[in-house]
Amino acid sequence: MAVTMYTTIWCGYCQRLKAQMSREGIEFTEVDIERDPEAAAFVESVNGGNQTVPTLLFPDGSAATNPSIKEVQARLAS
Repeated sequence: MAVTMYTTIWCGYCQRLKAQMSREGIEFTEVDIERDPEAAAFVESVNGGNQTVPTLLFPDGSAATNPSIKEVQARLAS
């Protein structure tokens, strides 16, 4: 099961993490929170009401906001 990355098209941090994950061979599904109200609501629910991106949803149901590539790799390894 892949990671879900909640993003916006203008988010530089999102662009960087997408590139890093692609380079490391980590599969992910990208969801633009500006085009998907349910996705925006989820991001707000795990970020204290804020639409902070990138927010990642991992296969185990946990979430992380603006994680480093090392954190993403560590979460997927456990």
